[in-house]
Amino acid sequence: MRRTFWLDVLRHGLQVLVFCCLIAVFTSLIWPQAGYGVQLVHSMSIGMLIWAVIEFGRLLVPAEHCHRDPSRPGHGWPKGWRGVLLTLVGIAVGYVGGNRLAAALLGETVTYAPRDQVIGLAIAIVAGLVASFYFFTRGRQAALQASIAAAERDAAEARLMLLQSQLEPHMLFNTLANLRALIGVDPARAQHMLDRLDGYLRATLGASRAPQHPLADEFDRLRDYLELMAVRMGPRLAYTLELPAALRDRPVPTLLLQPVVENAIRHGLEPCVAGGRIEVAARREADALILTVHDTGAGFDPDAPPRAGHFGLAQVDERVASATGGQGRVDIQSQPGAGATVRITLPIT
Repeated sequence: MRRTFWLDVLRHGLQVLVFCCLIAVFTSLIWPQAGYGVQLVHSMSIGMLIWAVIEFGRLLVPAEHCHRDPSRPGHGWPKGWRGVLLTLVGIAVGYVGGNRLAAALLGETVTYAPRDQVIGLAIAIVAGLVASFYFFTRGRQAALQASIAAAERDAAEARLMLLQSQLEPHMLFNTLANLRALIGVDPARAQHMLDRLDGYLRATLGASRAPQHPLADEFDRLRDYLELMAVRMGPRLAYTLELPAALRDRPVPTLLLQPVVENAIRHGLEPCVAGGRIEVAARREADALILTVHDTGAGFDPDAPPRAGHFGLAQVDERVASATGGQGRVDIQSQPGAGATVRITLPIT
């Protein structure tokens, strides 16, 4: 953090040096008899002293009265009258001290005429105000951008939690509906399914209150859910879960794959008399995490509008976009009678 601060100080100082060189060109036109070299020494002595007073003087202003960029260390640029006062102090100190420093460096003993002193003071005031306004606007802009970015992150997180709150009851209601149907035809299997449901909810509801969790937890919840569905479907459901060890700790949005697997069972495998197979896999490609859910079920038309009241893949796409700031995506490959593959791409930062 300290290194970043001094890099910012160096960057500001170099910008002021360039500005002093330009001011020296202007003053050389007013006093051509002195020459550019002399004007450059005066300009740099005054300008750098003004900059030093303002650059380090702002550290004395309480942080709450500065335009701060949370991503940068230290203070920002002072707000309101504090910034104006600091600028005026810097100009006064820089003009008086800078002229004396330049005279000492050049060995000058000449006393300047009152008119030249007034012109020099006016140039110092205008140059100091312009430079201060430049740094002030840059600091305020950085603070505003940081505030906008924070607001966007908060909005994305709120939207993510809203979508998640829609997902949890949807999964629960579907499972209860399946349990109700099973009670009438096979009470023993219904009881076994209820035991599975109890364990699944205990493990899932606590973890689902966080916006993210490790990918290993996501696969564990999928295994619980698929075992729950296997109680009802029996041999009609087969599945595989493939998670490389290197990706187990990779954070992902909670319950991200749940609705995809649920759709694969409900709309892919259940309509088939023989059932089918679900394959869930994770892998890394360059700087992206690829999650795929493939089923051998009935398939569907990806361009068809989703059924009303169903938590479909459109919501999954929206959830991925909210969780990744629009950098993730959901790709669907399917056609009626040929199964379906859903590919979720998440950036790895």
